[in-house]
Amino acid sequence: MYRPLLYPTRGLLVAAGMLIGVKCLAAPDPISIRAIAEVEHSSPSPGGETTKVIPADRVVSGDTVIYTLEVRNTASTTVARPVVTYPIPTHMTYAPDSAVGPGTEITYSVDAGRSFDVPENLKIQEPGGQPRAATAADYTHIRWQLKNALKAKSVAFLRFRARVK
Repeated sequence: MYRPLLYPTRGLLVAAGMLIGVKCLAAPDPISIRAIAEVEHSSPSPGGETTKVIPADRVVSGDTVIYTLEVRNTASTTVARPVVTYPIPTHMTYAPDSAVGPGTEITYSVDAGRSFDVPENLKIQEPGGQPRAATAADYTHIRWQLKNALKAKSVAFLRFRARVK
């Protein structure tokens, strides 16, 4: 179930901490996801500039938001190779090559999460009927397949960046 906790920003909403639906290979689904949205903020400091990561409570067009997904196994048993699927927010564009997750295989969707593949295999059907290679701007969802089991009461972290349209 997708239940965002949203913070209003200048005409946009940024998900600062949300629980989303997750498809796992184990049943019942003991995986919870907490998404944290942050931005880099630079400020002058003695001897140069300091960059900090702060909550993304105010963003404008062109800003890049860093999403960190906290994937938690809430069960008392191990979950074998969980799959985490996360939608790119509709007012955002995925930043190319930014999805990471130690020990994961990452695939993308360009059809609202109906199918997933590696970037070089993704195609978009042009209005004239001609297929073209998909770009990061076409991605609608990201999917991480953990290569290993997620032990009981443990946490894995996944991350990607997206730019505000």
